[in-house]
Amino acid sequence: MLRWQIEQMHRELKQLVGTEKCQCRKARSQRNHLACCYLAWLSLKRQARRVGSTLYAARSNLFRDFLRSQLRNPAIPAYAMA
Repeated sequence: MLRWQIEQMHRELKQLVGTEKCQCRKARSQRNHLACCYLAWLSLKRQARRVGSTLYAARSNLFRDFLRSQLRNPAIPAYAMA
């Protein structure tokens, strides 16, 4: 049971917060990247538990809400160039 939970955590870290996308060369930078990924995963886990959904649904809901807010009121306005 514990082994499966560890495997699941590793899979979620790879798929949801991008642990594999680190292009750092130095060991310290890689550790910092992994620590930030772990904190992001932990906050996603807490959010998913709070709203009663899966991690994948919680992540897509975060992006959905952000995209809706940006479509309503863009932070960077697009102007038509004449």
